[in-house]
Amino acid sequence: MSIRVAALDHVQLAMPADREGEAEAFYCGVLGFTVLAKPEPLASRGGRWFASGTVQVHLGVEEDFRPARKAHPALRMDGFDDLVAKLEGADASWRWDEELPGVRRLYVDDPFGNRIEVIDNAG
Repeated sequence: MSIRVAALDHVQLAMPADREGEAEAFYCGVLGFTVLAKPEPLASRGGRWFASGTVQVHLGVEEDFRPARKAHPALRMDGFDDLVAKLEGADASWRWDEELPGVRRLYVDDPFGNRIEVIDNAG
C-alpha cells in the first residue's frame, strides 16, 4: 500500500483567552464559516471551531499567545469580489498580494493578528 495524504482535516490557529465573540464575528460574519460545536473536554478550554463545507479552522486558546504572521492557512473562496467589498467596509487589516502572476489573492488578519491567505476560486 502506498502512503498518501487523503485530505486535510483542519487547520489550528491560536487565539487569546476570552475573545470567542470576536472570533465568531470575523470567521462567521466576514469569511462565511459556521460554528462547529466542540466536544468536551475541549469546549471547556475555550476557543472556537469553524467549518465551511469540508474546510475547518480550529482556534485554540494559547496562554502565551503570539499571532501567526508568516505561517497561515490559504482558503480558496467563492464570492471573492463580495468578500473584498465586505473587507473594504469592515474594520479588518487586509492587503492585496500580486506576487503570483494570474492568481487573485489577498491576505487578511483575523482579530488576533493571525495571517490568512484568501485565493479567488474563480481563477
